[in-house]
Amino acid sequence: MKKILFLFILQIILLTLCSCSQKKSDGFVLVKGGTFINTNSNYYGTDVTIKDFYIGKYEVTQKEWTEIMGNNPSQFKGQDLPVESVSWYDCIEYCNERSIKEGLEPYYNIDKEKKDSDNKSEYDNIRWTVTTNEAAGGYRLPTEAEWEYAAGGGQLSKSYLYSGDNNPDKAAWYWRNAGDNYLTVDWNWSTIDSNKTKTHPVGLQKPNELGIYDMSGNVREWCWDWYGENDKDKVTFGSQRVWKGGGWIGDVSCCEPVYRGKFEANGFGPDQGMRVCRGE
Repeated sequence: MKKILFLFILQIILLTLCSCSQKKSDGFVLVKGGTFINTNSNYYGTDVTIKDFYIGKYEVTQKEWTEIMGNNPSQFKGQDLPVESVSWYDCIEYCNERSIKEGLEPYYNIDKEKKDSDNKSEYDNIRWTVTTNEAAGGYRLPTEAEWEYAAGGGQLSKSYLYSGDNNPDKAAWYWRNAGDNYLTVDWNWSTIDSNKTKTHPVGLQKPNELGIYDMSGNVREWCWDWYGENDKDKVTFGSQRVWKGGGWIGDVSCCEPVYRGKFEANGFGPDQGMRVCRGE
């Protein structure tokens, strides 16, 4: 009888563990850590090492955002479209709110009353002081190095120019292919606007080596880091935060994982979105 009871309890424990593990990896890809083997990376040939972590298989969708935040700031509406028109602060709040809803300890400490002395921007009128709780298991924005490592294929990298292919039209939505017709003229807003260029539902383009979608194009993705002149700087202050991946309105060069974009933390636009990650 004791043996049967023991086996029953053991079975319950195993089922619970499997359930938790599945919940953690649902919609996420486990990125195995290591040094950068993608020869195109800004970090190739350096001693920068990434730890194992989970990253969203897709950009955060409007459905996911609305379920957590109760609003939808996006210009182009659609449940499976990536959320956009979100600032860095909006994304930090989303990470914490999603963590709380799923019973996880929030990763960020947000003090809305204290102005961040490390924020040197003259255009940012928010300047919340945001610090991290490294021991927490909640959702967070990827660091620039984590983002570039994942976009470049991690340890499975084939050193593609874009995330998943050398042909941007297979891997990315950008200004030439994100509208009704493929554009062959020079970039100009009038043509882009009349071509009804916009975001597209997540996951339609080719995934990269790790099975992650849209890390080139569709919407630009916020990262945690301050922008420094050297991408390998350990910058602890600044006036702008890093974004990566390019978007539907930008040039194809911005879709290369090595491209380093910057924007004030309070900035937002119809091509500015996010992707979340968690520790392993």
